[in-house]
Amino acid sequence: MKMRAPVLHRSWGLPIAMAAVAAIGVTAMGSTITTFDPWYRGLAQPDWALSESRYGLAWTAIYLVTALAAVTGWRAMPDQSGAEWMVGLFALNGFLNIVWSLMVFRFHRPDWAALAAIGWWVAIALWIVVVWPRSTIAGWLLLPYLAWVTYAGYLTMMIVRLNGPFG
Repeated sequence: MKMRAPVLHRSWGLPIAMAAVAAIGVTAMGSTITTFDPWYRGLAQPDWALSESRYGLAWTAIYLVTALAAVTGWRAMPDQSGAEWMVGLFALNGFLNIVWSLMVFRFHRPDWAALAAIGWWVAIALWIVVVWPRSTIAGWLLLPYLAWVTYAGYLTMMIVRLNGPFG
């Protein structure tokens, strides 16, 4: 099977605009869902958990590199099918981010969120596997996201261990 070169005539403008809108949308939904309310503040946290003020900064940086990875990966795909995979994986990860936030902050079910975090981690790993052969830059840009979700998932599991059972 002959591999084709990436489609170089693809514009940067539209994918950057779409990625920015998607990242802003996930950020807006996440910020309305994420509330450090009395329930959350009452949870025992491990000593290594970040302060509440640092999460916003961390997520902003993650959204920036993730959107850049999505655009870079999209541009590197050799055909429409590959480009659609990039869009789909970007959208899936935004969806899983919202699901995790809902589980923790709205439903007060970090036990469910810990399970969702595993699926979220797998989705990011799949995204890296799909994009890496075409764009190592996009793959490298996704590694901080994978690390951050590893941290968030482990933190969620520790919250379950320190505070469970839930429900």
